[in-house]
Amino acid sequence: MAIYIYQLKNWPHFSWNDERLLELLASVRHRQGKLLGNMQGLGFDLRAEATLQTLTLDVLKSSEIEGEILNSDQVRSSIARRLGMDIGGLITSDRHVEGVVEMMLDATQNYKNLLTDDRMFGWHAALFPTGRSGMHKIVVGAWRDNAKDDPMQVVSGHMGRNVHYRAPDADLLPDEMTTFLKWFNEEHSIDSVIKAAIAHLWFVTIHPFDDGNGRIARAIADMQLARSDDSSQRFYSMSAQIRKERNAYYEILEKTQKDSLDITGWLEWFLNCLDRALIATDETLAVVLQKARFWERHAAQTLNDRQKLMLNKLLDGFDGKFTSSKWAKIAKCSSDTAVRDINDLLQKDILIKEEAGGRSTSYQLKD
Repeated sequence: MAIYIYQLKNWPHFSWNDERLLELLASVRHRQGKLLGNMQGLGFDLRAEATLQTLTLDVLKSSEIEGEILNSDQVRSSIARRLGMDIGGLITSDRHVEGVVEMMLDATQNYKNLLTDDRMFGWHAALFPTGRSGMHKIVVGAWRDNAKDDPMQVVSGHMGRNVHYRAPDADLLPDEMTTFLKWFNEEHSIDSVIKAAIAHLWFVTIHPFDDGNGRIARAIADMQLARSDDSSQRFYSMSAQIRKERNAYYEILEKTQKDSLDITGWLEWFLNCLDRALIATDETLAVVLQKARFWERHAAQTLNDRQKLMLNKLLDGFDGKFTSSKWAKIAKCSSDTAVRDINDLLQKDILIKEEAGGRSTSYQLKD
């Protein structure tokens, strides 16, 4: 049987090699500060749009890491409503999407508040509003209570044959989580970004819930990163980068949880991943700035909510040919209404017909 780090004598007293991390941490901190400085130079509306874009990405990708695909329009609409943003084309979100958004926004917008067991129980209940994970009934809004002969395991493969990790027994959870929360809420001399990495690893190692541990661990890390930025506005997504590197993420977690309490390797991986997340922010900001310039140019135009919704779809990067039938399906309107909307945008010189022929006429933004 494997020996896990929580079974070691000095658990949870982690150690690491400062010299190996010094240069990397300095690079991350410099990039972080530069990004925040650049964003302060933009207007409030642009910063709000960047935050909306980033939080939407964060929610979507954190769920994708666990193999769950959420509706991006529902996520974006839910976040915009909760942030009080006036954007066109808001749609209704199902209660599962609302729950995931509620957790992420509480973590990042209320980052100064204490992290408590009751707060996390609320997050967990929001993630699983039906009391089930898939078809299986789970303990919701409380620590797991599985028996010792039914251990909490992270498994993969056919019928879960490959056991990657076995979590602490349920009767240890109250003491384990009390220690974790006391540490998280205290002031430390540890760099706040390093603290985010440790919190992520520590929480997911305890694995206190029946399900949702990965998403909550990433929300806790985002909460600590918001503390390191001292800002509720989010301009980079750690979860989006982890999604790109999902295999490496699981590999380093498994390796670290079966190794020693020297977690230098995990911290190096986390810092490198965060560095790449900060670099990738350039793409997000480019989209935000492009959309801002577009709406500034057409500020005097009168557009209905369907048109605003579909134009934002195009600005975000529409996948495939943009036709009147797709317009009708996405905007939930008749084909005749879709054609009228499109013809209006053609007359206003906002859309143009694509040159490529075919059975269906397709359209694109003029600019």
